[in-house]
Amino acid sequence: MRDLEHLRAQLRSIEPTDEREALSLAATLDRLTWADDPFDETLNDHHLTASAFVLSSRGVILHLHRRLQIWVQPGGHVDPGEEPEDAAVRETLEETGLLTVHTDPPTLFQVDQHPGPRGHTHYDLRYILLAAPLDPAPPAGESPEVYWFDFESARQRCEAPMVPVLEKLALARTRWRMRD
Repeated sequence: MRDLEHLRAQLRSIEPTDEREALSLAATLDRLTWADDPFDETLNDHHLTASAFVLSSRGVILHLHRRLQIWVQPGGHVDPGEEPEDAAVRETLEETGLLTVHTDPPTLFQVDQHPGPRGHTHYDLRYILLAAPLDPAPPAGESPEVYWFDFESARQRCEAPMVPVLEKLALARTRWRMRD
């Protein structure tokens, strides 16, 4: 059973980067007050997802989303009964082929509300994951366009709403010990 109170506390500890994130935080906290399972994409077209900013000494991982054709961090839907922290690790492995670990304790770094496919709204919980500085090896069926980027290159590649988040991440990255 998911600990929604713990998730609420994590969300309340996030310092919003900008107005977009402040609105996303408020919307996500509100979504957690609804009666249904906030992670179940079949019960409601408004649901929480999980993704990861994967860090190493090489920078941050971005991949070219195969449907959206934009450069984003790995992530996706949370499976039934799965914790969002675990979903971020699973989705990262599925989309990049990289083994990752959470910071200690796990860091919910950012949240973003945005339109998803099929008219859904996603409330994306974005965690920090650490990886060895190995080359990504996405499996067949996933986007082959997965790379490590230094933070300046990542900011130039990503969509405009992600730029302030990457700037915040670049400043904060010294908090976590990178894996060799």
